[in-house]
Amino acid sequence: MKKQIKLKKQTKPQLSDSQEEKKDRRIPTTRYHPDYKTGLTSQQVQEHRLHGWTNKAVDPPSKTTKEIIHDNVFTYFNLIFIVLAVLLCIVGSFRDLTFLPVIIANTLIGIIQEVRAKQVLDNLTMLNAPNASVVRNGKTSVVNAEELVLDDMVIFKAGNQVCADAEVSAGEVQVNESLLTGESDEITKKKGDRLMSGSFIVSGQCHARLDKVGKDSYISRLTLEAKEMQSGEQSEMIRSLDKLVKFVGIAIIPIGLVLFIQAFFFQHEAFRSSVTSMVAAVIGMIPEGLYLLASVALAVSSIRLAQKKVLLHDMKCIETLARVNVLCVDKTGTITENSMEIQEVIATEDYDSEEMEPLSVMIGDFAAAMSSDNITMAAIKKHFKTTSGKKAVSKTGFSSATKYSSVTFEDVTCVLGAPEFVLKEDYEDYRDEILEYASKGSRVLVFGTYEEKIDGKALQCPIIPLGYILLANPIRRQAKETFTYFAEQGVEVKVISGDNPTTVSEVAKQAGIAGAENYVDASELETDAEMREAVLNSTVFGRVTPNQKRQFVQILKEAGKTVAMTGDGVNDVLALKDADCSIAMASGSDAAAQASQLVLLESDFSCMPQVVLEGRRVVNNIQRSASLFLVKNIFSFLLSLFSVVFMLTYPLEPSQVSLISMFTIGIPAFFLALEPNKNIIKGHFLTNVCLKAMPAALTDVLAVGALVVFGRTFGVNSTDISTAATMLLAIVGFMILYKISAPMNKIRVGILLGTIAGLIFCSLFLNNLFALTGMSTKCIMLFVVFAIATEPVLRYLTMAIEKCRNLYLRLKEHGINGLS
Repeated sequence: MKKQIKLKKQTKPQLSDSQEEKKDRRIPTTRYHPDYKTGLTSQQVQEHRLHGWTNKAVDPPSKTTKEIIHDNVFTYFNLIFIVLAVLLCIVGSFRDLTFLPVIIANTLIGIIQEVRAKQVLDNLTMLNAPNASVVRNGKTSVVNAEELVLDDMVIFKAGNQVCADAEVSAGEVQVNESLLTGESDEITKKKGDRLMSGSFIVSGQCHARLDKVGKDSYISRLTLEAKEMQSGEQSEMIRSLDKLVKFVGIAIIPIGLVLFIQAFFFQHEAFRSSVTSMVAAVIGMIPEGLYLLASVALAVSSIRLAQKKVLLHDMKCIETLARVNVLCVDKTGTITENSMEIQEVIATEDYDSEEMEPLSVMIGDFAAAMSSDNITMAAIKKHFKTTSGKKAVSKTGFSSATKYSSVTFEDVTCVLGAPEFVLKEDYEDYRDEILEYASKGSRVLVFGTYEEKIDGKALQCPIIPLGYILLANPIRRQAKETFTYFAEQGVEVKVISGDNPTTVSEVAKQAGIAGAENYVDASELETDAEMREAVLNSTVFGRVTPNQKRQFVQILKEAGKTVAMTGDGVNDVLALKDADCSIAMASGSDAAAQASQLVLLESDFSCMPQVVLEGRRVVNNIQRSASLFLVKNIFSFLLSLFSVVFMLTYPLEPSQVSLISMFTIGIPAFFLALEPNKNIIKGHFLTNVCLKAMPAALTDVLAVGALVVFGRTFGVNSTDISTAATMLLAIVGFMILYKISAPMNKIRVGILLGTIAGLIFCSLFLNNLFALTGMSTKCIMLFVVFAIATEPVLRYLTMAIEKCRNLYLRLKEHGINGLS
């Protein structure tokens, strides 16, 4: 059926006549109302496509290559470096431009790694892109959700995310609109009702005609929220780096101006030497490689995880996962395989085999009327194939809120569901028998008849139970090994399931989860205090509703825990959104995969230890490398203040700072950042980094400051002092590199020896390039004295800072926070 409705042309600001804008432009088109069995014709689909009425997302899944290049090239610090380079060119000090190749190399490495990571992740994203079942030319096919067009007839079933605004043409579904409304209530949608994009199908199946697609639909504004990719959310490491960069970015300009004014106007230095000394101080304060190093390390990690079939929606979740100390898992799909098998069917005393049809036939009729919208029903349909041919009058799909599904025939209404929810007050009469089956690890469902009218809400009266259906999920092969690893790493595991707590406890025991015998029935938790007590002290939770899952995560976070949540179903979406790190199985629902930060594409939970180790490797190595960078930054900052206070010219030249940065920071930091590191992450990033860097930075300031003062006292010229200061910085730099690299191995020894050899080579054969000259006898004597003094100074400063830190921690433990 065709209806001539002209759509108004969509207008937007005409920024340019670019090819991209032409591609996105829409023109008026004809609307269609196809029959739900046949859908659009190929000609109609092509017409909408040519007119621009496709379901292409407004927000791109990742940055474009152009944006990556722009973000890496046009940075605040690159601007500072350009200004400094221009100043050096003006004064003719071309030798001091040695920092430019390092900056260019850093920028290129950042671009290459980020583009490479983008390509790998984009390919994986395409493999895991949301798909939709669409009816066209009377045939059903599965296509990428972005290939859908206006008026397409799409089949939505349990687990699907509604990909565009639509109108139900046939069938009935239960919908969760929590992403739109914030409410977790399930809403029934029948023929003529509207489905809003961004909502999730909880149960049932329907055919729906797409009414608004692409930028017109709600999903266009909710894509970032639904995929949990809020740009405002940063990991602790990135937040710390941001703070550091902002502080340095603000401080370098006034300090640089003061140093120049002092040298030129008060010290009466030449214009050239005033500029070069100021540039050296500013370059020393800029952590030019630190932010890049973090980005590159995260990008490399995303590639490594991609090779293990792990898709990251957000690279920063690598760090969050490495800090996780509570892991919430579902039984199905995580501990067990994401499939189910019928173990046994047991008739109850209420079943009359002489008067009633065979129990297997009654269950077969029930199964035939239902769709395979979850693994439980799929297993039942597979097992019970014999039917009497009865036709259903109406049916209700399974709801995680009511815990039952039903089919109404002409003569009887049959119900299948969780014992506590369908037996109501009669449950106590059957409790012992049900718990006996559940204690063996079986999931028990009760099948029976219902004498009242079904309205899709919680049952008002108990059903008449006719039989117990015992089902089970096979335990994953490597589950025990995986959970043993998490126990060894101090990660607490919480099993949260909608199944019977006794069943879940037994399965958790088989998987080797510590404390699995400590289980709670969440349906009995009535007050917030009871829930908090249970969540913090128990391990296994059964009969948990979707809203309770969300509350569990919130309680754990309020208790100061870093929480990771795994899930594969629509009922997990709310909890996934609230967790610090969300993990989904690709074999589960589209809803869970799109709401998670991390997707296991092979649905293999046993790869999680590797993901955690990758996170630890990244954070620990960046933390270690960041300490090297901060030694130079803190030293340059303090030495600049020292020069201002004592009216001294900054003693180093830019090329000398570049030499020290290259061999004691840049090269070793890059290699150390890519090394394996399995240590548990402790403390705050910036605190850890500063405490490691501070002893060496103070040693540098004391040594170089004393050298300058004594050098001026004994009449040593500034060129000799500059060379001696460079060598002192190198000695302290290698000492801190050795300390940070401990315990040493072959790779770390190789890095240390290689950088020492590189520095010696440059000092001997490229001495003119790096402004290194021969030293006078007086200067050599001063250098030897201060070089010998650096080791004990560094050692005692390290001990003093460590004692201060321990004292602070002890005071904090006793509730004295005055030092914070």
